[in-house]
Amino acid sequence: MSLMLLVACGSSRPVIRTTKKPTTSTTVRAVKKPVGKPTTTASTRPTSTNNSPSVQSEPSTEILEATTRVKVTTEMVLAYIEKYKTIAKADMVDYKIPASITLGQGILESGAGTGPLSIQANNHFGIKCHKEWNGPSVKYDDDSEQECFRKYTEPSESYRDHSLFLTSRDRYSNLFKLERNDYKGWAQGLKNAGYATDPAYPAKLIALIERYQLHQYDAEVLGIDYVPTVAADGSTHLVEKGDTLYSISKKYNITVDDLKKKNNLIDNAISIGQSLIIK
Repeated sequence: MSLMLLVACGSSRPVIRTTKKPTTSTTVRAVKKPVGKPTTTASTRPTSTNNSPSVQSEPSTEILEATTRVKVTTEMVLAYIEKYKTIAKADMVDYKIPASITLGQGILESGAGTGPLSIQANNHFGIKCHKEWNGPSVKYDDDSEQECFRKYTEPSESYRDHSLFLTSRDRYSNLFKLERNDYKGWAQGLKNAGYATDPAYPAKLIALIERYQLHQYDAEVLGIDYVPTVAADGSTHLVEKGDTLYSISKKYNITVDDLKKKNNLIDNAISIGQSLIIK
């Protein structure tokens, strides 16, 4: 069974505006969309946790459609989550937006931090300049040629700008009537409010949240029990007390080596609540 997960936002990008007006002067750089096969470089490596499998030299991959199509490894996505989960949780406290939604959108829109805009402009949500922006910017081919995108000093500024966008627009007000641990409702609500034109956007966002169990960070902020999700199609197994890789392999008629390879495990250690790919 293939380990590739296809995630694509489509060519249309959400229009994002904020009320912040930095006072620094504008610096414009021309950036062209790369052509040919995407690269898979990573600047950081993840820290293994009980909920995150260790990664071998042949990790699973997925395709993320940011402002350009990029191929990333599971290791790179886990590194992104480890790096930005604290920011997403802090913004959940300040702006009442689920950390799972913020992280999921960040992964999707930035290509897990590997997209050109996130690398060159610290812009993780594809936020365009618009007429009110007086700060630094980069030019990039998106819906039109050489569009203006905001450039930030730190990625955290992009995260905060994204939060301000959602909290300052009336059309997103219904989102804040939802429970903060209702990531499915938030994902659909973003689409209903016009955040993205791609009809599959909610499904893609939910798939990322559940694939990487991002809703555990919502539970941490809210101080409630975290309940891991299991794929409805039976493609994953939720580790229970008494489970071993051997017992799981026998249950699903696969070898221990295949099970380890599918989940990028370097040893036989597994944890209760861990989601393992078995198909």
